[in-house]
Amino acid sequence: MAIQTVNPYNNKVVQTFEEISDETLEDKIAAAHKAYHSWKKSDVKDRSKLLFEVAEIMRSRKRELAELITLEMGKLIAQSESEIEMCASVYEYYAKHGETFLEDKPVETTGGKAFVRYSPIGIILAIEPWNYPFNQVARLTAPNIIAGNVVMLKHASNVPQCAQMIQTIFEEAGAAAGIFTNLYLAGTRIAKLAEDPRICGMSLTGSEAAGSSMAEAAGKNLKKSVLELGGSDAFIVLEDADLELAVEKAVLGRFGNTGQACTSAKRIIVVEAIADEFLEKFKAKITNLKVGDPIDPETKIGPMVSEDAVKTIEKQVNDTIKEGAKTIIGGKRIDREGAFFEFTILTDIKPGMTAYKEELFGPVASFYKVKDEAAAIALANDTTFGLGGAVFSKDTNRAINVASQMDTGMIFINESLASRPDLPFGGTKRSGYGRELSALGIEEFVNKKLIRIAD
Repeated sequence: MAIQTVNPYNNKVVQTFEEISDETLEDKIAAAHKAYHSWKKSDVKDRSKLLFEVAEIMRSRKRELAELITLEMGKLIAQSESEIEMCASVYEYYAKHGETFLEDKPVETTGGKAFVRYSPIGIILAIEPWNYPFNQVARLTAPNIIAGNVVMLKHASNVPQCAQMIQTIFEEAGAAAGIFTNLYLAGTRIAKLAEDPRICGMSLTGSEAAGSSMAEAAGKNLKKSVLELGGSDAFIVLEDADLELAVEKAVLGRFGNTGQACTSAKRIIVVEAIADEFLEKFKAKITNLKVGDPIDPETKIGPMVSEDAVKTIEKQVNDTIKEGAKTIIGGKRIDREGAFFEFTILTDIKPGMTAYKEELFGPVASFYKVKDEAAAIALANDTTFGLGGAVFSKDTNRAINVASQMDTGMIFINESLASRPDLPFGGTKRSGYGRELSALGIEEFVNKKLIRIAD
């Protein structure tokens, strides 16, 4: 795959970048390894200062960075600005709390004393996706930089300018060479890179296929890994829910980022007592929205990330319709220049259909009417994925009981899934393993060293 910026609004190539040579790669790994041996000895307060400065730079340049996101992957400009703000808050969160998270943890023991000390392990390789090109990187980078590790980034090939800009920001913030390094590499070179003993951990956010490949390379070389993969999140609406709230959050949860999010509300499951009313209100919310340039603040439907993405979602929708499902609204690519696809609602989806078993990574909602709460839970769990989910009910205890029966890493009650620095993020089943964000995110790539003191 070419490493290049292609504006999905008009499908025009903006800039192309050369993949680095093996010799340059070796130089960069050597520099990162050298930086690690210095950085791991630094005071946590100095690491915090760096992250605070990164956050400040990002906020001061928010519009510029947001426009870069919108240029490379088509996100609506307001959502791009929100991503930069979220990204800055992640760096700020670990700058504020990292020292506390890394404090020695006493261990209760009979006789003597013992504690666990967190120590950095080395270079962490981050393999990140295009859909949140700044924030996905921050979630891996911030906790590891504060822990004393250094980070090398292999970003998605279609957001090369975002990737390089992150390194530039770290340099402007005062980071020494090698603390954060952008690598222009093809994904096919990851397996070879995993063999390098200086790479001590690997984290990937992306597809199941990419995750499986990376996990195989990491496992073969005895490297710790973290995976955040696909999702087919269930959005359950019970009969006692606040209907207006549920509809509002369903629209936001499914069509934000043009539906291109692992934690998007892909399967909307509503009990039959209110299903028809919900569907009418849901449809009304996405009818006649303005299609256009994502940089225009009035635009509500921008492009998907690429022509390939449009072709994939178009095929999935067409296949599902051929298999017997129906469209309530949308279902086709938009007849205009650029990578545009209509906001779509599919109904009458049955087990075995394409939309039932595959992740739909685009602006397509799968709508299910079910008999009752038990049927909603059963349907929610009938998937190979297990990333996130939501439950809507005015009875909080009831919603918690439903949430406890759902096989996912995260459940949000009476809101669509929202990433926050203080909430652990991750999944189960084929949605991956490990956690990002919160105190748990800092524990993935550290040595939890037991120190025991005899009587």
